[in-house]
Amino acid sequence: MTHKTRKDSEPLSKDKFGFISIESKSPETAVLLLNSPEEEVIVKACDAIFTFAEKGDENKLSLLGLGALEPLIRLLSHSSRAVRRGAVVALGSMAVHGEVKNALKKLNAIPSILEKLSPEEETVVHEFATLSLTHLSKDFSCKAQMFDSNGLPPLIQLLSSPDPDVKKNSVEVIYNLVQDYKSRLAFHKLGGIPSLLELLKSDFPVIQHLALGTLQCVTTDPDSRRTFREEQGFDRLMDVLSNPDFSDLHAAALQTLSNCLSDSQTVKLVHKSRGLARLLHFLMAPNAPGVQSAAVDCLTKVAQSAESLRLLHEEGTEKVLAELLSVDDIGVKTSACQAVAAMSFHPASKDIFRDLGVVPALTQLLRRQSLMLRAAATRALYGLSHGDQLNALSIYNTGGHEILVQQLHEACPKTVASSAATLYNMAAQEAIRSSIVSHGAMQALAEALKSKDTEVLLSSTLCVAELACEEEARAELRRAGGLEALVRLLHSPHEEVWKNACFAVKVCASDKPSAVEMCRLGALEILQEMICPESGRNALGGLALNSLLKSNLSVKYSLMGHLASSDIITCGFYDAGKARTGQRVLTLEELTQQPLNQHRPVFSVFTGSRKEKEEKQEDEIPAEETEDAVLQMLIQEAKESILQLNTEKEQYAALARLVSEAMGGAVAEEELHEFPWMLHLSELKFHLQSNVVPIGLIRKGIYCHRALLFKCLSDCIGLSCSLIRGDYNRAWNEVVLFEENPPSMQRSSRRSRFIVDLMHQPGRLLDVNTPAAQQYQTI
Repeated sequence: MTHKTRKDSEPLSKDKFGFISIESKSPETAVLLLNSPEEEVIVKACDAIFTFAEKGDENKLSLLGLGALEPLIRLLSHSSRAVRRGAVVALGSMAVHGEVKNALKKLNAIPSILEKLSPEEETVVHEFATLSLTHLSKDFSCKAQMFDSNGLPPLIQLLSSPDPDVKKNSVEVIYNLVQDYKSRLAFHKLGGIPSLLELLKSDFPVIQHLALGTLQCVTTDPDSRRTFREEQGFDRLMDVLSNPDFSDLHAAALQTLSNCLSDSQTVKLVHKSRGLARLLHFLMAPNAPGVQSAAVDCLTKVAQSAESLRLLHEEGTEKVLAELLSVDDIGVKTSACQAVAAMSFHPASKDIFRDLGVVPALTQLLRRQSLMLRAAATRALYGLSHGDQLNALSIYNTGGHEILVQQLHEACPKTVASSAATLYNMAAQEAIRSSIVSHGAMQALAEALKSKDTEVLLSSTLCVAELACEEEARAELRRAGGLEALVRLLHSPHEEVWKNACFAVKVCASDKPSAVEMCRLGALEILQEMICPESGRNALGGLALNSLLKSNLSVKYSLMGHLASSDIITCGFYDAGKARTGQRVLTLEELTQQPLNQHRPVFSVFTGSRKEKEEKQEDEIPAEETEDAVLQMLIQEAKESILQLNTEKEQYAALARLVSEAMGGAVAEEELHEFPWMLHLSELKFHLQSNVVPIGLIRKGIYCHRALLFKCLSDCIGLSCSLIRGDYNRAWNEVVLFEENPPSMQRSSRRSRFIVDLMHQPGRLLDVNTPAAQQYQTI
């Protein structure tokens, strides 16, 4: 495209100035003459300035220094058409220079130039006014001023101008303006899309390119895509794509089509017009990388429905994409990876991709420097390994899991999210899971759990939950500080993140040290608050809470006041008393370190020998705790004497008598107030210089002490009983007995629950439904 210029009867050399009505070859004189009262003088001065400016940037800058802009801007509103024409032509010639453009912006010339777009003005005025605007519209503040000055309507009108230069300039200005969101919306509302579609028929490639570029931009908006489709825009694009003579337009046309394929209606049009075959043609035939990449992007957009995936599969698209992964161009590789990811949702495509060796090829791409390529390849591996253990094994066999673990440290959230998700898919296999953990996955995931990106959190929490099936993985996560980040996610307002965090907490809580640590970090309090009826977050939160409590029976007993027969007390259990609402239950180590006080003692259980305690985790039992030799002797006596008895009823009764004898014998209810158990406990605390008292050292105990010892001994010798806390130092044990040889008609009532009397008539079993049992539980 060339600009129209005045044809002089006598060409001027570069170093001469055009003649005007007076004898002068000086640009200074021409600038001065712009202020003349005579129209003919002004017109000739404008022509001379135009001619001088066209000779080079140095001349344009010279005219700027001579102050030509201000009078030229003023002359844009002159009453004479000839003067206005001369002024706008001169300005258009000068506006290409950056310094002139900045000066025009400062002089607020845009409104005056926009006025020259009115239908009453001549074509040459339209041409040079729009030429000025093409340069100005590249500046952000100028774009905003054009929009605020209502510049879009006249520019849209000029898209239908008979003059190609005016069309070219107008569409270029519009292209620059619609890079901003508000201009895109305004362009659609003003009905500009039909005019753009008409420009696709232009004889000038530059106009077609600009029209397609503008369409590509505006079709990012859903309403614009709908209008584009209603105006037969899809057919226009397919006309371009079907014409070999328009090969230079194919990339831009495909990029526009890719936008439009975000709508299901356009996807239907592709199928209806057999556009899929046309897209595949661009992939299989030799084409420029930009065309191939854009065509693959279109296929990726098409592959969003089961029907589309089936058709792509039937066309053998997998083989084409596999070949594109080996081309040199990074953009084509990246697009091919994205298409593989989309097609991996079709089960048959997963198998074909595996047979074609796509998984090793993608694993190799993880080693490339391009961040976008690595992110796309990782996403493709995620899709191929999702629900497909053979593909997951293929990633493992090619060493992909090592690179994926490394990528968890990447700065790109998408790469981290896809890497964690792929590792989650792979971790279902035990051998792979162990290898992933051995390469430092838990340390990396501990950092990923601190991310603010939702996708990273979703995939990382799932990955943690899957890997935490391994004991070593739980230990690694604990050492890396990952449990603290995981507990914080229990506060997440995002429902899916919260659910995944609960799931991960549930799995990690199967490890007692991890459960203790999460309780120390406040996980129990958070979960109790989150699963209240008003929150609506009950199911998964309840499972996580139960898992934490099951692995930390000391806290469970403090909070719930109940241990079931399946809750087995082990070495390191302690009874810290009933927890206050909202108060965290301290760990045994924290309680041991407290100075001696007047509060109720903490009763600890140490059932093992020194050797067994040394084998325990360091954070389970405080190092300074002494052995409970008396408890170990009681356990040994129970094993030797109790288990020899014939029936469970006899065993429970005998064990009750053993517990009673160890803690001061039977005490009549009316004499309970004379029993010196409180003094005895105070003496023990003073002697030990600790608030923590081993249960075996208590020689004068009442309900709560005896019930704890009974539960401990029962669990150690394999008997089954529960432990229930009441009020005012009451606690009791329930056992279940089955009636021996019941009548055939009463088999449904064989099971009976009893409370074991450890205080008044040791060994007596009280049916839970009797007044005697009720009296034993209350004051």
